[in-house]
Amino acid sequence: MRLDGRRESTNVDDRRGRSGKAIGVTGIGGIIIAGIIYLLTGQVVDPSQLAVPTTDDTTQQVEFTREEQELASFSRKILAGTEDVWTAYFAQNGLGNYVSPTMVLYTGTTQSGCGTGSAAMGPFYCSADQCLYIDLSFFSSMKQQLGADGDFAYAYVIAHEVGHHVQNVLGTLGSAHQQMARMSKADANKVSVRIELQADFLAGVWAHHDNAMFSSIEPGDVDEAIRCASVIGDDYLQKKAQGYAVEESFTHGTAAQRKKWLNKGIQTGDIRQGDTFSLRESQL
Repeated sequence: MRLDGRRESTNVDDRRGRSGKAIGVTGIGGIIIAGIIYLLTGQVVDPSQLAVPTTDDTTQQVEFTREEQELASFSRKILAGTEDVWTAYFAQNGLGNYVSPTMVLYTGTTQSGCGTGSAAMGPFYCSADQCLYIDLSFFSSMKQQLGADGDFAYAYVIAHEVGHHVQNVLGTLGSAHQQMARMSKADANKVSVRIELQADFLAGVWAHHDNAMFSSIEPGDVDEAIRCASVIGDDYLQKKAQGYAVEESFTHGTAAQRKKWLNKGIQTGDIRQGDTFSLRESQL
């Protein structure tokens, strides 16, 4: 991506170096591939289901590596790009005022409005406090564990979480979560897939307009993001973890679906073409 000269968002809460403690984490931390499933899907979850927070937070003096500082700067620039794109898009399309989420950078564990977040969960969005949370070590895990690498792939991950915020601002996310609360687990999973595929689409819409504003996309960038989308599909991850996929347990969509909706957003840049909730399952 071409990011030279781009501004960095100031809407960032940098908690790196603070060490929060959590107890009662269920057993995913010691199993790498199970961790990948949580780590790489960008799932909208209630972190309190995975850990019980304590109130013991300490701040440590930490010297960040050059790579870590570059990733932090990169993340701030991508967030700034989402602010510019979605503020303009909302205004131009009569969607009201867009208020950006806060991006929280943290190390290890941190408190969120949804409970305790941990690095093992990967990036997540919490609608309760309208923040997206990222432990930057996630990007190294993407590269090392699944071979998903490249700045545009990383940008897609951030833009996907911002996509959940867009859904929240428009009321889509709250409505979907209310439906899920009244459903069986299997049916709720189907709604979750639609939420996640729409967030992929919205990440693509952002990329379309960011490129129109800043000529940010370089040759090979889209391929990076599409590759990333394919290796975080439920079917791919489950087959990698256990050798087979269980469709009724899917919560984010297949590799083919995730690629389809991300690419559709990139190609069209039109939020009206991303209604994943009114389609038949065969159309997703």
